[in-house]
Amino acid sequence: MTVKEAVCRWATADDVEDLHRLIESYAVQGIMLPRSREALARHIDSFVVAEIDGDIVGCGSLFQLGPELVEIRSLGMKEGYKGYGIGTKLVDLLVEEARARGIPRVMALTYAVDFFRKNGFEVVDKEIFPEKVWTDCVSCPKRHACDEIAVLKVLN
Repeated sequence: MTVKEAVCRWATADDVEDLHRLIESYAVQGIMLPRSREALARHIDSFVVAEIDGDIVGCGSLFQLGPELVEIRSLGMKEGYKGYGIGTKLVDLLVEEARARGIPRVMALTYAVDFFRKNGFEVVDKEIFPEKVWTDCVSCPKRHACDEIAVLKVLN
């Protein structure tokens, strides 16, 4: 398999069930926040998917936290599809969308620090993102013992 086989595109309402299944596979491991089908349907226009032969093998979303900051969230791959550059294609699509919107900073909270570093992000102190803290972290079960690493890419 090559990265060229994966088609990355904006998600549609038809992708909700596949997105839910993929995100839930990470959520049960405590690696990603769960998303209900209803929430996915409501925010489907913020999601991108990677598709190979009609099968959704990866996803990610872009969530606006403020006028100058967006977050890449719900970034994941189906088992067996990691290491082929598909995640990078998804991140590139999301970063290009941030650039098109004129938003200069893209952040993520992650356990995959090396992946984000390879994609031009740098590790930063998560406390520099009060927008994130007050939007999501206040209701997260890990809020008092968060072990995710904050990464940031500043766009030119």
